[in-house]
Amino acid sequence: MITARAAATFEPVGRSVATARGFVRDTLQGWGMADLIEDAVVLTSELVTNAVVHAGTAAEVRCLRDARGVRVEVVDRHPERELPLAEVSRGHVDLNSEGGRGLMLCAALASRWGVDYTTTDKCVWFRLDQQSLPVGTRSAGPVLPDDELPLGDSRVRVAVVQIDRTDTVSAWNEDATKLFGYAAEQVVGKPLADLAAWPQTPGTGTGIAEALSLSRWEGSYGLRDANGRTIPVYACHLRVRDARGEPSTVCLIVREQERAILQSPTRVPLHGAMGEGLDRAGADPLDMLIGSPPPDDLDGLLQRTVERARDMLDGDAAFLLLATDDETELEVRATTGLPSARQRFARVPVETGSGRYGSARMPAVHQDLATAPGAVPLLSGTGMHAVVTVPLKVEGRLTGSLGVASETPGRYGNEEALRLQFAADRIALAVESARLTELERLRRGSLAFLVEASELLAGTLDRDQTLALMAQMIVPTLATWCAVYTIPEAGSDPVLSYVLHEDEDQIDGIKKLLERVPPPDPGSGLGVRLWTAPADAAHNTTLRTSLRSLALGKVPPPRAPEPSLNTAAAVGGETVVLPLLARNRVIGLLALGKPTDERFRQDILELAEDLSRRAALALDNARLYSERTAISQSLQRSLLPPELPEIEGVDVEVIYRAAGEGNEVGGDFYDVFPIREGAYGFAIGDVCGTGPLAAAVTGLARHALRLLAREGLGGPAVLERLNAAILEEGPRGRFLTLLYGELWPQPEGGALLKMVCAGHPLPLRLAPDGQVMTAATPQPLLGVIDDLELFEQTVTLSPGDVLLCVTDGVTERREGTRMLGDDGLADVLSTCTGMTAGAVASRVLRAVERFAADAPSDDMAILTLRIPE
Repeated sequence: MITARAAATFEPVGRSVATARGFVRDTLQGWGMADLIEDAVVLTSELVTNAVVHAGTAAEVRCLRDARGVRVEVVDRHPERELPLAEVSRGHVDLNSEGGRGLMLCAALASRWGVDYTTTDKCVWFRLDQQSLPVGTRSAGPVLPDDELPLGDSRVRVAVVQIDRTDTVSAWNEDATKLFGYAAEQVVGKPLADLAAWPQTPGTGTGIAEALSLSRWEGSYGLRDANGRTIPVYACHLRVRDARGEPSTVCLIVREQERAILQSPTRVPLHGAMGEGLDRAGADPLDMLIGSPPPDDLDGLLQRTVERARDMLDGDAAFLLLATDDETELEVRATTGLPSARQRFARVPVETGSGRYGSARMPAVHQDLATAPGAVPLLSGTGMHAVVTVPLKVEGRLTGSLGVASETPGRYGNEEALRLQFAADRIALAVESARLTELERLRRGSLAFLVEASELLAGTLDRDQTLALMAQMIVPTLATWCAVYTIPEAGSDPVLSYVLHEDEDQIDGIKKLLERVPPPDPGSGLGVRLWTAPADAAHNTTLRTSLRSLALGKVPPPRAPEPSLNTAAAVGGETVVLPLLARNRVIGLLALGKPTDERFRQDILELAEDLSRRAALALDNARLYSERTAISQSLQRSLLPPELPEIEGVDVEVIYRAAGEGNEVGGDFYDVFPIREGAYGFAIGDVCGTGPLAAAVTGLARHALRLLAREGLGGPAVLERLNAAILEEGPRGRFLTLLYGELWPQPEGGALLKMVCAGHPLPLRLAPDGQVMTAATPQPLLGVIDDLELFEQTVTLSPGDVLLCVTDGVTERREGTRMLGDDGLADVLSTCTGMTAGAVASRVLRAVERFAADAPSDDMAILTLRIPE
């Protein structure tokens, strides 16, 4: 039959584990089950950790008391049935298994345990039965020599103080008066809180009011005597009812040094059988949980170690640091009970300097850090007071440091240090083996990462894309955010070019903050270095926001943090800068950052340095390519006419497409230009080949045509001189097909054309009735023979007529064995009656593109002249 119940729900955050332990501890203490607290707290800590940390769900803890003991249930919202039940059996632990260790702990410590499922949750429960003791005996200790018995005064006094339901003193005995100097009439009716100096930090432990409301409480605190001095005492509180049924608390109090009179003796574990091969008396939950061999996952092993060490000494926090290869520094690798994995990967010196861990090589106990500030830098500002630290050593070499801390001063002594050192010695070799395995895995992962990064960076020559790739490879793999600064020219200031954060909503805020901060020094010999400007700016932003809130009277603060505060938190951690060095010149800077209270691991910085060298070369290649492409495109654009002239009475349209990536001009060209008053020249040609070599002949032809035509020469003479110029180029010369004509708009409408078609596809004339005919006769091409005899042909265009001139990239468009040809082009043109010159050119281009699935492989030029009706 259930005689008492207690339940609480805990959010899926790491701090909930400590809160759950405190809930179970206080509940069982209040029920008078102090002999079950140790096992219950260890098992609860393990099961709640599985729920809130590993499963990521809220956990409900239920304590059910009956006549024989207590049942504790931990319910989570992750109804996964994959439990290693085959590896867990009553009284047997498989030390070689890496899974199910929480259930192994249940099997070893609990009287019974099990798992219940529903469709929405999973309940893991365990039961602890109270030990049956002989009648009249609660507990007994061994026979001790006289010199090992606890010390006491010649007259041991036990103060008996009774507290009523309003927490005020209702009874005060003579021993209380002798101990503290107050007569009964001086204290009766006053709250006990006026006399007590409670040690716990408010909000982080059981306060005096909570302690007085428990059915039973035992512990240390201080009482101020009549002279104002605080006397350390040890007390046992028992909640009772008087003859009228009114609840009150009876407090038995002795001096701290006489605590053995009231203190409950440490219970010997009821379940000594911890598995085959383990010492029954010396078996420790930490040793049993890790087993042999230990898991290869270093982070999991370290986190499990600090959690078990914390539970083993019933602490509020624990931490583990690993030594660097030269043993000069310690790096924070795992914590529990500290806010936000405080200073993870932070480094501190072992032997020298401020903030050193002076006790790293030997066990050390600090009764109160308030009296030794800076002794354990990791705990500064956390509210921890007592701490015990022990070294991890392998073959006499320092490999790390393990520590457990409590919010209560004086909590630990040499006994706890020896116990923790024993556990540390058992696990040191396993930690070192896992660390070496992790280093090898990280080296292999780094090589794979750099190979992939090199391939991605080599796959583009676009500057902006290179910047984006660089940032995306860094975030979030190496850093939480990064910024890329580029240096346009040697000696110029760095320019912020790209910012990326793993949370896209933070990017704009970080960019604005960095724009207000002077850029880092671009010195090439500085290597990887810290950059404090972003963190300082973030701190100033936070300070200004706080002062502004106070000035405006914002109490309480707004629920959602302001954007500026979010940005400050995002860049408030460690920031490092790496130079982007390529071809012996710093072309930029790479800034990597972490959020508040986070640091970089050394192996991450080394990997970032390797990546920066590859990224710098890729960025410089992209810069050179962009510069040469810009020069090439500028030269190519100079080969094309700047714009088409306005010809009264004639509608002119040109479409030009150069083949090849990055080419704006190829072997095909066109031109329309004024010759003199009332006369215009037009040309469309095709140089043999494509690309820059063909473009060089294109420039020669276009500029020569304009010059010769404006000298007053007729069409045949212009082309004959151009032919001679091409032949004079020698091996660099290329043959050229060219359609050249002169156009005279007529006052009465229409236009007169004189054309020479030197080896070029013949121009087509479209009449208003849809009839298509050729408008010229073929003649020899240019650049092949010396003596050319060319003649010009005269054509009159009437209103509504269209003259279409194209290069062979249009007519020789192919799809397999099919070719568009002159006939196909004529068929397309015949459907263009009534269209403007631009519409005709566009329809011809669409027909060419649709004729084949592949992209055109030859240059194309389309010149259309139309006489409006």
